[in-house]
Amino acid sequence: MLRSYDGAVAIVTGGASGIGRAIGEALAKRGATVVLADLQIDLAREIAANLVATGRNAIACELDVTDFPAVQQLVQQTLAMYGRLDFIFNNAGIGIGGEVRHYQIEDWTRVFHVNLHGVANGVQAAYSIMLQQGFGHIVNTASMAGLMPTPGTVSYAATKHAVVGLSSSLRIEAARFGIRVSVVCPGVIQTPILQGGGKFGKMLVNIPRELEDQYWKALRPMPVDKFARKVLRAVAKNKAIIIVPAWWKLVWWLNRLSPSLGRWFSRGLFEWAMGKLESGTLSPSADVSTTR
Repeated sequence: MLRSYDGAVAIVTGGASGIGRAIGEALAKRGATVVLADLQIDLAREIAANLVATGRNAIACELDVTDFPAVQQLVQQTLAMYGRLDFIFNNAGIGIGGEVRHYQIEDWTRVFHVNLHGVANGVQAAYSIMLQQGFGHIVNTASMAGLMPTPGTVSYAATKHAVVGLSSSLRIEAARFGIRVSVVCPGVIQTPILQGGGKFGKMLVNIPRELEDQYWKALRPMPVDKFARKVLRAVAKNKAIIIVPAWWKLVWWLNRLSPSLGRWFSRGLFEWAMGKLESGTLSPSADVSTTR
C-alpha cells in the first residue's frame, strides 16, 4: 500500500533547487527515500549528501525530463533498487518571461518541452509501474498560472493550464486502479524562478533586479520550506488541486465565479506591473540565468 511518507520511495524532478529541493528535503525528513533528479547534478549530489549525513535516505541522478528514455530508465532503476515507487513529483519547470511580441518560435518550443512534455514523460514512465503495484501517487507541479490568465508569461501559462487538465483528467481514470493524482498550483513562492525563469529559463526583456524584487515582494512570496510542508500535508490527504499559499484560492474562486472578473483582475495586475517598469527596460534581451 501507499506509504505517506515513512518508508515511501519518491522521485522528485527538478530536485536540486527551489520547490523540488524543498519537497525532496521535506520527504526525506519524514522518512522517505528520495531520488533527486535534475540536470544540475553537482547541486543535487550535494543536497543528497547533506541529507544522508543527517541520517536521511537520498540519492541524486542526472536527468533531462524532456528525454523520455532517460526518464523511463530512472523510474525502472528506482523500482529495481527499492522494489516500489510510491510517489513521483513531476516538478521540473522553467519560465519564459516577457510579452509574446518578443517571442521566437524556439521560446515556445523550449517551455513546452520542459513544462508539458517533461510532465507527460514522468506520467508515462511511472503510471505503468503504479498500475502493476496497485498503488502510487503522481503529483504534478502546475501554477496559479494554470488556473487564471497570466499575461506577460503566456507560454508558461499555456503549459500550466495543460498540466492542470492532464492531472484532473488522469485523476478520474486512475482512481479505480488505486492510483492517486494531484496537481500543485503554487502562488508566489521564494524560488529562483522569480528571477529570470530559473536556471534554464529566459527573460525576454531587461528588467532591473531592484524593480523585479519590488514586484515579487508586493505579492507576498511564501518561503519555500513552509510551502513544501503545506504541500505534503495536502498530498497526504489526497487533495486534487493544491493551492498554496491559501489566499490565492480567492483568486481562483473569483476566476471560477466570473471569468470576466478573473480577466479584469489579471489585466489590472499586468497593467500595474507594466506601470512599474521604465520604458527603457522593455527592450528584448538575451537569456538570463540565475544561480539556484
